[in-house]
Amino acid sequence: MKSMSQLLEDSLLLIWNNRNSVERLELMEKIYSGDIVFFENDYSEPFKGFTAINDLIDKLQLSWPESFKFTTTDFEINHNIQYVSWVLGPDAQQPVAAGKDIAIIENGKIVSLYLFLDKD
Repeated sequence: MKSMSQLLEDSLLLIWNNRNSVERLELMEKIYSGDIVFFENDYSEPFKGFTAINDLIDKLQLSWPESFKFTTTDFEINHNIQYVSWVLGPDAQQPVAAGKDIAIIENGKIVSLYLFLDKD
């Protein structure tokens, strides 16, 4: 991990791309606040804490081929708010999904994370 400006990109590339749940939990402790909340959409309950997010990542990764990974396309930080744009899919092929994550950062860690999927 590099700096606060890199937190959200590290979240996506180091945590959400990682297929080892034990390693993910260790990385979460470095990147996420212990009371992290992930808002997937406006219609579902948020995921709270490392275990809930780790379980979600496991479930999602089981639903797509191992060749799928997140790649960032843009990111920026303004004080304690950061966003990253990304695509998901196999390398050098048309992505199957794209979106943005927005994070609120406090005390050098992500405390809340919001997903915005691009609509087709």
